[in-house]
Amino acid sequence: MQVHGNWTGPWLTRCIVWAAVGWTVISLANGAVAEDSSQVRMETKEDRVSVFFGDELFTEYIFQGYEKPILYPVIGPHGIRMTRDYPMKRGTPHEAEDHPHHKSIWFGHMDVNGESFWHMGKDAGRTESVEVRTEGNAIFARNRLVGHDGRLVAMDSREIRFSQAPGARFIDYFVTYHATESDLVFGDNKDGQMGIRMHPRLRIKGPIAAGHAINANGVREDSIWGKRAPWIDYWADFDGRTVGIAMFDHPKNLRHPTWWHARDYGLLSANPFGIHHFENKPDPHLGDYVLLKGESLTFKHRFVFHEGDYAQANIDALYRAWAEQTP
Repeated sequence: MQVHGNWTGPWLTRCIVWAAVGWTVISLANGAVAEDSSQVRMETKEDRVSVFFGDELFTEYIFQGYEKPILYPVIGPHGIRMTRDYPMKRGTPHEAEDHPHHKSIWFGHMDVNGESFWHMGKDAGRTESVEVRTEGNAIFARNRLVGHDGRLVAMDSREIRFSQAPGARFIDYFVTYHATESDLVFGDNKDGQMGIRMHPRLRIKGPIAAGHAINANGVREDSIWGKRAPWIDYWADFDGRTVGIAMFDHPKNLRHPTWWHARDYGLLSANPFGIHHFENKPDPHLGDYVLLKGESLTFKHRFVFHEGDYAQANIDALYRAWAEQTP
């Protein structure tokens, strides 16, 4: 076990309880997929936790150096890079150098008590790491949500788990907001909150785009934007190998099934707060949500990096099994 910061208090107790829950087998209608976490190995450094499957790097949880913690890079089946390099690494061929706040995999909403934890810059808030701990196949972290003026807005706690199965790699990303300072008002805005910026090959449109997309309701390609669904999957051919990315929304999440901020240029994010934008409703506060001081609100998502298209990867069955077996 490796620790960054002073790891004490009730959050540690919750982590131990969650760690005791079985996470190793996802049963499917047509059999079972054994999720192996025994090969997960982690190395903690001053600014990041590197996550390996055996000796092969899968991803790094980078908690210092940016305006928010990120997971970068993310290496999928066949050693294929699944997320965009920019802005962490510049000059990668065919990458659009836009939206520098789209950093691989991240979490943050555009409007929390008027502060943006989605964007970056002098007018945006920051998500600052307080504590990081690793145990088994999991990272546990706590963060301060700090406004653009340096004021503490709230705290969050995170549990991020890693596992693999034949033809797939998994990230379970759970975040809990803690309204420690005051009521939290989540404003209606399309920019939020569990996000990934994909490899340009997975884009629907673009110079080397070869991507396809579908949601759980059968809506395809760029028509998935703003629609509600339990999951979305993107896939593309990479030099004769088809790989994809699925993202799941847990049934216990607020306003499940969530709305998806799913752009044809490679952005995918799950956002339960952007109703006014996604559904073109006249009330700009329709999606607002108030979390009372002293209360907490948890969001649970899974990323699946898989071989094949959505049907070959059996994404719908994987989703149903995960949703049923994840508390």
